[in-house]
Amino acid sequence: MTDPKPETTESAKLRSRALARWDTEGGAGPDGPQKSDLSADLTSNTLAQSEIDLERLHIRVIALESLVIALLAGGSDAQRDLARDMAGYIAPQPGSTQHPLTAQVSHQMLTSIERAGQLGERR
Repeated sequence: MTDPKPETTESAKLRSRALARWDTEGGAGPDGPQKSDLSADLTSNTLAQSEIDLERLHIRVIALESLVIALLAGGSDAQRDLARDMAGYIAPQPGSTQHPLTAQVSHQMLTSIERAGQLGERR
């Protein structure tokens, strides 16, 4: 039987940090995981803040998308063609499988470029 691979210094440091957090962030006690009302309050506050942050991010993404559409509408056909080409390059990294979100990104880009073309025609 061979000895297991010796642990690298970096992985030992990571494990040590994780275990140190376990002691200070409500890790398991002698009777199992510790529970407190404070941790429940922190969790609900964290979730509420996460939802607020997500909504703000959503608003910013919509604003940025609208700005890009406006810029592409004022751009040339060559610039919109370049953006279409870029949408075609969106693909998983070599050796990875196609992820549904990757296909959605490409489709969303093409939709935005189409909207920009229609907006540009109305000007």
